[in-house]
Amino acid sequence: MAKFIYRMQSLLNIQYQLENQAKMELGRAQMRLNQEEEKLQELVNRKEAYLEEGRRMRSDRLHVMDLKDNRNAMLIMDEMIEEQRGQVALAESAVEEARNRLQEVMQERKMHEKLREKAFVEFVREENAAEHKAVDELTSYTYGQRNKVKGE
Repeated sequence: MAKFIYRMQSLLNIQYQLENQAKMELGRAQMRLNQEEEKLQELVNRKEAYLEEGRRMRSDRLHVMDLKDNRNAMLIMDEMIEEQRGQVALAESAVEEARNRLQEVMQERKMHEKLREKAFVEFVREENAAEHKAVDELTSYTYGQRNKVKGE
């Protein structure tokens, strides 16, 4: 039996490479999103600490400057939290974009694999047909030789 050679195997190999690259890109985007979410959580925790500190200062003796500083710190934290939420949103969109790219590449790879499978099925069918033809020719030759020997 002849060896099956898929003529577009190089394209399928490229699809495998593209899929691996897309998976790595998705992983990097997901890592960045996780980092941005951690930063956001740290900022929220810091703001909570400032709020708690403000409550504690109000229950003790009132120091106007400390209260002002605490209030300014909370306002700055609000701004930083909003900015970080924007970074998280950007990271989420990058993850979604990477996920969509991976999905496209996987679909292309699957399409090439189906084409390869169809080509293999066609190859097997042609090989079987050639084998049947060879068997038929051999049978006809053998039958012809028997008749030739009997006729003599």
